[in-house]
Amino acid sequence: MDQRVKPSPEEIRRAGQDNPKMRERDLAAQLGMSEAELVVAHCGVGTVRVEPRVNDLLTGLEAVGEVMALTRNESAVHEKIGVYDKVVTGNHNAMVLGENIDLRIFPKVWAHGFAVEKRDGGEIRRSLQFFDAAGEAVHKVHLRPASNLHAYQKLVASLESSNQEPTAAILLSAAEGEGEAQGSDASIDDLRDRWSRMTDVHQFFGMLKTLKLSRREAVRMVGQDYAWLLDNDAVSAIFHHAAEGETPIMCFVGNRGCIQIHSGPIKSVKPMGPWINVLDETFHLHLRTDHIHEVWAVRKPIKDGHVTSLEAYDANGGMIIQLFGKRHEGESEREDWRLLAENLPRIANPTAA
Repeated sequence: MDQRVKPSPEEIRRAGQDNPKMRERDLAAQLGMSEAELVVAHCGVGTVRVEPRVNDLLTGLEAVGEVMALTRNESAVHEKIGVYDKVVTGNHNAMVLGENIDLRIFPKVWAHGFAVEKRDGGEIRRSLQFFDAAGEAVHKVHLRPASNLHAYQKLVASLESSNQEPTAAILLSAAEGEGEAQGSDASIDDLRDRWSRMTDVHQFFGMLKTLKLSRREAVRMVGQDYAWLLDNDAVSAIFHHAAEGETPIMCFVGNRGCIQIHSGPIKSVKPMGPWINVLDETFHLHLRTDHIHEVWAVRKPIKDGHVTSLEAYDANGGMIIQLFGKRHEGESEREDWRLLAENLPRIANPTAA
């Protein structure tokens, strides 16, 4: 995108004032820019640039208490209310393993950070917002009435950047999701052999990396004893069935910088236009079903049997959402989840692309 034709920070702020009900992501798209460029334009006017020091952020958030964690991609928004506790820091991978807020974080993707204040009537809404190098949101933390404001302000001060200019250097693009791998000459026999010898679901990514396959390429190749194609309505159906049968699930939504997980039952499932929504007390999910291009049921061997997941992909081969039955490490898969997953309507598999 040509930087010279972009609106100035003043014009961006005026556009926000003229469209107070529009979501930042939508307004940024309308203005032809990334969401981070929209946010940075407010530096000095309710917004403070903060350093995306992920480990310091995670260890400082516990004192803030109850907050809402938000992770999204182009097609799904995952919101969890809880506390950032049981933090595991790391430069390549970091984790939050709390009861409600459960995250897998890839700190090197986090390039821009901001502490944002917005007036909403007589209230001030506060959030921490983090973006990748292309200005796409990777994770946001929204304060709630029960949050410790003093601890939040102390955290913001500790992360405040020396650069408070209302512009940011944004890359033209960043790879979204896994997409399709390039140049793999992996054979079906090799894939099936490695797949059959898995003893833990976490070995899956290493297998893909070794074979230079994307996730979707692998499920298309491996054969219907390990992966089978479902009707695109399967994701909505599984949410309704899980709610009606009180089957606890694990729901993963992520992007390049963060994966957010809900573990437990769901209750309130509400379709609205192209969206399927889960609207529970501490968990909200908003999923664009019209973005779903393929849904696969995937069976992965583990030490004591196998586990079954539902995986929804967009038209570019990127993962939108992944669902499992709730289980802990070392436990067998829930029979009620397996029954649901294995009895969803199947359709003929496409030829591997």
